[in-house]
Amino acid sequence: MTIRPAIQRTFFAWAIVFFLLLLPICPLPSASLGGAAPAAAAGLIEIAELLAHPELYDHQDVVVTGKVMNVQLATNRQGQPAYGFLLQDQAGTLKVVSLGQLEVHEGDQVIVEGVFSRLRQVGRTVVYNEIKALSVKPLTRLNPDLVG
Repeated sequence: MTIRPAIQRTFFAWAIVFFLLLLPICPLPSASLGGAAPAAAAGLIEIAELLAHPELYDHQDVVVTGKVMNVQLATNRQGQPAYGFLLQDQAGTLKVVSLGQLEVHEGDQVIVEGVFSRLRQVGRTVVYNEIKALSVKPLTRLNPDLVG
């Protein structure tokens, strides 16, 4: 009779090990997206993907790369520095906006981390496909040991 509890403990232990090994490779469904998790959770997203399926990424954290074009510096109503620019790659263009000092220049290749909005209304103006950046870094400043 003492053999059966030992078998049950062994089976239970193996079941836990199997579950823990399987868990990292099984994506969990996202309730907000009807069961389909966007690629943003996995890492870098192509601008083409954002432009093709903006509804999937609306109000989601995204990471994209591209070339800085048409830099515009501004000041918000509270007097804080702000900026905007177009992020361009071979597939298309997105608008990027943020508060703070811009640490990149026109023509730089950058990586942008932020929150994507498929549309935002400002008064009578509607802005489509915009990222409110949390971080904008030139690709030249990335540590090559961390890439790859």
